[in-house]
Amino acid sequence: MARHLDQRLKLRLLRAVEAIGAQRSILKASAALGIAQPALSRSLAEAEDVAGLPLFERHARGVRPTAAGAAVIATARQIMAELRRLDAELDGLAVAASGTLTLGVLPVAAAGMLPGVMARLTARHPELMLRIVQGRTEDLLPRLAAGEIDLIAGRLYDPPQPDGFLRETLYDEPIALLARAGHPLADGQAPTAERIAAYGLVLPTVTQRVGLEIDALLALLGLPQANALRSSSYEFIREMLHTTDLVSVMPRNMLAGDLLRGTIRPLPLPVAVPARPAGLIRRADRPLSAAAEAFCDALRAYVAALDAMPAQHSLP
Repeated sequence: MARHLDQRLKLRLLRAVEAIGAQRSILKASAALGIAQPALSRSLAEAEDVAGLPLFERHARGVRPTAAGAAVIATARQIMAELRRLDAELDGLAVAASGTLTLGVLPVAAAGMLPGVMARLTARHPELMLRIVQGRTEDLLPRLAAGEIDLIAGRLYDPPQPDGFLRETLYDEPIALLARAGHPLADGQAPTAERIAAYGLVLPTVTQRVGLEIDALLALLGLPQANALRSSSYEFIREMLHTTDLVSVMPRNMLAGDLLRGTIRPLPLPVAVPARPAGLIRRADRPLSAAAEAFCDALRAYVAALDAMPAQHSLP
């Protein structure tokens, strides 16, 4: 028997059957739904016609569901619960613009990724309030556990032991060799250590872990560090790269905006660079708020824009 329930069984019929099943009375169900008893009886008759089976047995005190009725009631309750959940989710998305998000950010993500993500986020949700807490992973994780921050964005370091947090890898932030567009080293050939050293280095003063990775790559390249210009100012390094022939070895995404604009270019390296996965860390025991979901959407969109850069701006 082909019932075609997906085409014939309307929500109002499911709502009627669920209410009658809950009240065990057509009269009480009509009062609960705020509709006239004859109208509810017609809906029940229509539902039984669609099902092809009686859904309730009538008795002196009301009605009781048949086996078919119990099956329809159970499905109706699941559908209604899902619709209520969807309703709440849509409400949350609708008010994301007025939500508040406290975000923990690692230094590289704060300098390189966050400005572009914020531009996308505020364009879509101009009233969303965002509070930034910058720090190292080991400092931010206890605050995430305590509920003081909602998310952590940045480099995903392997925890020394399982900590119960969810980690979502969204992009890679490798150490890269960077220089201005049109730099003499951007001739399509892997520059040698001697050629790089001839133009000089400007390097960031970064957290110890990233600093060790940069120093390890410099040693692998055979680049001397003694005469390198070092600064903790991201803007200073940007300006030096844009206005001089100095080059830098640093996490690529520290200059994500300039890479997208094409004013800074990654240079090919003669050695393999280890992957440095980055993304989001959040608690596993609670769902993301609408504001947090809005931030995640903006971050994914920005990552997609970086991945979709044209070939002349592509990253090695």
